[in-house]
Amino acid sequence: MPGGSQGAFPLLQAIESQLVAAGIDSARSDARCLLGLALARDEPVLPHEDLGPLDAAAKARLDALTSRRLAGEPISRIRGWREFWSLRFDLSPATLDPRPDSETLVAAASDWAKTCDWAKKDATGEANRGGHLARCLDLGTGSGCLLLAFLSEMPSAEGIGLDINRQAVAMARHNAARLGLAPRAEFRQHDFTTGLAAFGQFDVILSNPPYIPRDEIAGLAPDVRLYDPMPALDGGEDGLALWRGLMPQLASALATDGAAFVEVGAGQDAAVSDIAAAAGLSVAGHFADLAGITRCLQFVNKV
Repeated sequence: MPGGSQGAFPLLQAIESQLVAAGIDSARSDARCLLGLALARDEPVLPHEDLGPLDAAAKARLDALTSRRLAGEPISRIRGWREFWSLRFDLSPATLDPRPDSETLVAAASDWAKTCDWAKKDATGEANRGGHLARCLDLGTGSGCLLLAFLSEMPSAEGIGLDINRQAVAMARHNAARLGLAPRAEFRQHDFTTGLAAFGQFDVILSNPPYIPRDEIAGLAPDVRLYDPMPALDGGEDGLALWRGLMPQLASALATDGAAFVEVGAGQDAAVSDIAAAAGLSVAGHFADLAGITRCLQFVNKV
């Protein structure tokens, strides 16, 4: 690995060439991130920077980091965090790596919530429901990214995030504290397909449950298949197993005038809508991701 150049450009080119040869589409940006990490920086290195020669320790770190990326480990796992909704979320092996498609859910929920009376009153400085915050529930919270991104947009809301994995709950609490949202965010270890009545009712419910058909997991990209936790991916034989258990619970936890926003897999919107209808929920909105694929469904209780 070359390392004696005064400028960053030749070194970045060398790293990028290795990544391109391995078929990594994001080779250029990944090379900049890897070099930054080797230099103990969170921010990527840009080609025009004058770095000076790398010492032996930095060269060794760069070689090790590049090898990890060549093996398929994504940059987010290598550095231990991912930016989502312009916020930094630390990750662990127990948490799903948040992806831009899931921001569709946060946008839809936030846009809807801002039309609610409790949000309008908060914005004008009036007392909201006698001082009580609106309630949000995040089912399968993982890193806490959905709930915390939503709360960052809605100062008139508080929330509970549930996850069956104790380590995921710990990471969500850590992220809430680091983002300054811990006073309005609570996280608990709980199977979100059972016993939601104990938590009361909620104005907003968010969920990105496992929805990938089991026999499709082997064909996923290595950065997903090898590094995301399997329980966060496996949706059973048809990808709908969790929905069948979740929808009746979701309907009972949703306030009369509340709304639920859930992430679905490509082409699953009709099937998920049918399962929801059987549980007493109606579709109130479809929201597409940046690729034009329906990624989020909004549900309300049937009148």
